[in-house]
Amino acid sequence: MSSPEALTAVAPQLRALRRRADLTLEAAARAAGLSPAHLSRLETGQRQPSLPMLLALARVYGTTVSELLGETVADRDAVVRHAGMESTAAGGWTYWQAGAPGRGMQALRVHVPHGAQGDIVRVHPGEEWLYVLTGRLVLHLGDTTHRLAPGDSAHFDSLTPHRLAAQDADGVELLFVHTLLQSPTAALCLGPTPGETP
Repeated sequence: MSSPEALTAVAPQLRALRRRADLTLEAAARAAGLSPAHLSRLETGQRQPSLPMLLALARVYGTTVSELLGETVADRDAVVRHAGMESTAAGGWTYWQAGAPGRGMQALRVHVPHGAQGDIVRVHPGEEWLYVLTGRLVLHLGDTTHRLAPGDSAHFDSLTPHRLAAQDADGVELLFVHTLLQSPTAALCLGPTPGETP
């Protein structure tokens, strides 16, 4: 799992990628569904970004979560070995990059603990596909609630408001694939985070 120091190292990368995208703090924050003050705290290492925030910023900056985290791969190898997957913690979730960076889709193996980010509603351009490996997932998709067990999957347009929560105390482990639309207008709507004003 990444150390707090590793996540703090994300801060200068966030600022550098925003500047590379030629966006002001205010414009980038608005496009990612964050307040300028919150984005400033992320860029100075005062706050740690959650996975949904990293996904939103990656879309806004036209890059991948891997690049936001400063991960580099020498080439686009088609095979990702289990032994080479390092875990990263963000917003209570743990995830492993399960695909090569710099592609049109991003593949992740994700562990969602019980009670983590269950109030975050996501809305953004693209598509998502997920497959439950272990545990049970509660997927709120629009006005419908689905309960998925191991072996179940979901594929949906991610403009449909959606949120994920683990039903069991042990959490849920997923395979998760989403499209990386390189759109400056891509946004993610975030719900309340305990103890924080967005």
